[in-house]
Amino acid sequence: MTEIKVPAVGESISEVTLLKWNKKDGDYVERDEVIAELESEKATFEVNAEKAGVIKLASFNEGDTILIGDLIATIDESAAKPASENKDILKAEIKKDEGAAKKIIASIEPQKSAEPLKASPVASAIIADKKVDVKTVTPSGPSGKILKDDVLAALSNPGKKAFAGAELFTRNVRTEKMSNLRKTISKRLVEAKNTTAMLTTFNEVDMSATMEIRNKYKDKFKEAHGVGLGFMSFFAKACAIALSEWPTVNAYIDGDQLVYHDYADISIAVSTPRGLTVPVMRNVESLSMADVEKKVVELAGKARDSKLTADELTGGTFTITNGGVFGSLMSTPIINIPQSAILGMHKIQERPMAINGQVVIKPMMYLALSYDHRIIDGKESVSFLVRVKELLENPALLLFGKDPVKTLLEL
Repeated sequence: MTEIKVPAVGESISEVTLLKWNKKDGDYVERDEVIAELESEKATFEVNAEKAGVIKLASFNEGDTILIGDLIATIDESAAKPASENKDILKAEIKKDEGAAKKIIASIEPQKSAEPLKASPVASAIIADKKVDVKTVTPSGPSGKILKDDVLAALSNPGKKAFAGAELFTRNVRTEKMSNLRKTISKRLVEAKNTTAMLTTFNEVDMSATMEIRNKYKDKFKEAHGVGLGFMSFFAKACAIALSEWPTVNAYIDGDQLVYHDYADISIAVSTPRGLTVPVMRNVESLSMADVEKKVVELAGKARDSKLTADELTGGTFTITNGGVFGSLMSTPIINIPQSAILGMHKIQERPMAINGQVVIKPMMYLALSYDHRIIDGKESVSFLVRVKELLENPALLLFGKDPVKTLLEL
């Protein structure tokens, strides 16, 4: 009998939350198969079967808090493996006969079809005639069937929409246990506000040149590198150059010491259904634009699937957050401690700009740099943000941080 216990995931972490059971009690598991997904205050991780056999799960429910070292499952490796009828093994066995494989697998896999509307004939007719959104209708019939009166009730309340799963004029209050991740986010945000002398400086950038390059080369870029050309690579590379020129923005305070970094490990804020995570791109100064885009896709995917490791969530020297994807026009981002600064990107919006005495419509974005005034002075913060603006408005400078023509003329 093999015991599976909650592994240690960090010096200061004593408990985790059970997010999901991936196996049922009594299932036969292969070695290294995922048994469960757990969440610590820093990251999510998987627990794997150490040996093959029949598994017996501990009496924990999803959402329960479990201590490090607790027994979560046992595996009886002496149990015989049951005859398998799953389609994956069947595919391997008949791999040589592609036609037969498709027929057999099709007979095993459930037929996928659109779920029919569960409504009475009269209700269905009214829904079709009035083009009623069925999401606004509360079914009252047996097994969730929509009746005529349900549709009429929805039509009689134009402009009134109840919360999901609730009725109009409800006074219902719900409680939900705070996850370890949400507890950590709360603690770190309060700590950042209480322990840093945080200040925010603003600027705006004309995105015309960057957007022109993106629109011109995005198809070729995707074809050559297998990843889309987004704005994050432009911002990350611009910040890497600016950080090399303003090293205090890339530093942090450790006791009575200032810790400087001769590299740019840039954290990117990623919103997930479980909360905000901030994975790190290492050595952005040494990456190409394609490398940055690939890393962004990789980290964002891992964040959404709860696959980020503790190492991928620690060690950043600077953070970029993009509230523009949600429509934010301007905000004051909070520093990701122990870092000393964070750049906030926002929505690109066409605005009238005065250029050479003429009013011109330009795609503009507000930028916000929140910084720790204990280590970064006003001159440094403003100059950093102006440099980022300059690099984005003149993307050719991203090659090596200098104007190509001026470099050619040695000016």
